[in-house]
Amino acid sequence: MDHKDVFAALQMVCSDVILALNGSCSNSSNADATDHLLGVMRQIQEHGRAVEPLITGFTAVYHHFDLDAQTPGNGYRTLVKVVHSCITHILEKARYIASNCSGAFFRMDHNMAEIEAYCSALCQLRALLYLAQILLHDNAHGQLYSQEEGGLSERFVQEYISMHKACFYGRCLGFQFSPSLRPFLQTVVISMVSFGENYKKQQTGLGIAALSFFTSGKYVVDPELRGTEFERITQNLDMQFWKTFWNLTETELLTSLTRIASTVVQVNVILTTPGVSLSLPMASDPSLSVSVNPPVAHWGPGPVKVRLISHTLRQGQDSAELLALSRPEGPQLSLPGGFSRQTAPLSPCLLIHFHGGGFVAQTSKSHENYLKSWSKDLNVPILSVDYSLAPEAPFPRALEECFYAYCWALKNCHLLGSTAERVCLVGDSAGGNLCITVSMRAMSHGVRVPDGIVAAYPATLLTTDASPSRLLTLIDPLLPLSVLYKCIDAYAGSSCPSVQPAQQIDTLAALGQDTVKLLTNFAQGATNWFQTLLEPKSSAAAAAAASSSTIPSNGPSPSKSHSVEKPQEVQEYPENFEPLRSRCLVDIYTPCTPIMKNPLVSPLLAPDSLLKGLPPVHIVASALDALLDDSVMFAKKLRNMNQPVTLTVVEDLPHGFLSLFQLSKETQEASDICVKRIREVFQLEELPADQRQPGLS
Repeated sequence: MDHKDVFAALQMVCSDVILALNGSCSNSSNADATDHLLGVMRQIQEHGRAVEPLITGFTAVYHHFDLDAQTPGNGYRTLVKVVHSCITHILEKARYIASNCSGAFFRMDHNMAEIEAYCSALCQLRALLYLAQILLHDNAHGQLYSQEEGGLSERFVQEYISMHKACFYGRCLGFQFSPSLRPFLQTVVISMVSFGENYKKQQTGLGIAALSFFTSGKYVVDPELRGTEFERITQNLDMQFWKTFWNLTETELLTSLTRIASTVVQVNVILTTPGVSLSLPMASDPSLSVSVNPPVAHWGPGPVKVRLISHTLRQGQDSAELLALSRPEGPQLSLPGGFSRQTAPLSPCLLIHFHGGGFVAQTSKSHENYLKSWSKDLNVPILSVDYSLAPEAPFPRALEECFYAYCWALKNCHLLGSTAERVCLVGDSAGGNLCITVSMRAMSHGVRVPDGIVAAYPATLLTTDASPSRLLTLIDPLLPLSVLYKCIDAYAGSSCPSVQPAQQIDTLAALGQDTVKLLTNFAQGATNWFQTLLEPKSSAAAAAAASSSTIPSNGPSPSKSHSVEKPQEVQEYPENFEPLRSRCLVDIYTPCTPIMKNPLVSPLLAPDSLLKGLPPVHIVASALDALLDDSVMFAKKLRNMNQPVTLTVVEDLPHGFLSLFQLSKETQEASDICVKRIREVFQLEELPADQRQPGLS
């Protein structure tokens, strides 16, 4: 539907609701709620009239920011798309109210709360459009990132500090994404809020999760409470909270559950590469050799852990030399019924994977589900690198470890079941960044570069510069701005007092400790849950108390943050408009260090000389990802250098969609796009439809 038709429909349906409420519902005993709903509908009409010319302005120019005519996608398009999605939900709910408000079973309070939440969301989106107008005015033609010296301008930081965001995490949660993913997003947000409530208690890993399970009921029945608490948590809890929460996926209990639905492979083994110097042929002259040293940054030479996944057992994978590198508990080699017990020949292809997690969390274990599926679909061995994580291991430790693992894989490919005639690097988010920077480092060292890169929603600019897609961090439940800043700051190492070797999570030990505490948590958690169900008013009071707090007690140190007592508000809003403001103001630290502009940290800022000679780069991004503009601008830069690059923009999916590939048809299709690009790098023919891995919905 054309945007003019959308806004015309919005005005019409609002008028229908107002007419219905003034007519058949005028004698309702719930007069106060009716009057309030009338006011909300008039506010929606006002926002609609103001937003329409803004959308018209963006639709007239946003095509100038695409990579090309065949690849529509950039942050301005995304903002328009999100506004349309919000209005579509308003239309559906308003039509229901107009048709049913006179019915005996019509729930006035519930429907009023629903439509009021979307009215608040539309108000905040209107504010984002005004902010995007500033970017459009200030930036050069075709430029998506702010060119102001010093990164993200103070006005955007101050807006994030003070702008109300809880409406996007309550009743409106995930409205912009595919409907099949909304139950998952609700589960994540409820889990995160419950986890945050119990985070400071003396528990470990799964123990907190167990207690959180029984305290989550109030966030299920009270969306407003959930939104308020999520806003507080995302803005003010420290990096250790995020590392702990994201690493819950590493526990043996959760990974055992996910393995039930995952593809069965014959080889899934953890290896530890020896931390010794390697000698590799020089790419320009194989008769000469180049020495590659083990990673040394911060705490000296050390080994690198990697995970080998192979759907088929191949030559070298069961050798004594490889088994000697496996973990003490031994390799995870499984030969279930239906698999051939014979050893297959070496594959000509090798896939090397760097996982995402914002440089601060997760390992290959969190990503093995889609990697096992890919190993079957591609019929190639996959080596996933468990690099050290920030803030314990800031830049350049992760890059050094990934580069060393890449070189070690080239030299020892025969142990991995491959001849490495064709090598592809693949990674998502932070891993996509590492794919690019490892290739840059290979060129600078004279080592063979991979034959191609497949990067899913990569982070190519680790600065705090503003872009239209990064405005989505004000509404994104998976990548809020304050969390993005914490990850950038941790990787840059600007606030890390001391650096030490990162400790791997001992999930079995944690599981043993948590099992002991589970029964005691059960009684306490269940009691709290039932109490909140019986006393919903107390929950609302608690939310109000939390939202009235300026800086929570467990927030970061104010010495590193902007002042949150009197935020400087953006002055470019028109008269008679002001976005909704939050009582729970964020205590945000804006990282600023020269490391953020290092080309090996932010490859988008790399000079042409460092990018010239990169292998073909295939980028798969999401239209609703806050990092979309990273992908678009990096693809543009490579295209302008005549470097081979492709960009595919998928719709309706959040950042991190690869880890969700089993949840919906849409995420499975996005994963299949990545597989297709890997096939192009490996020069493999497309599998017939009846031989592909079936998607789970």
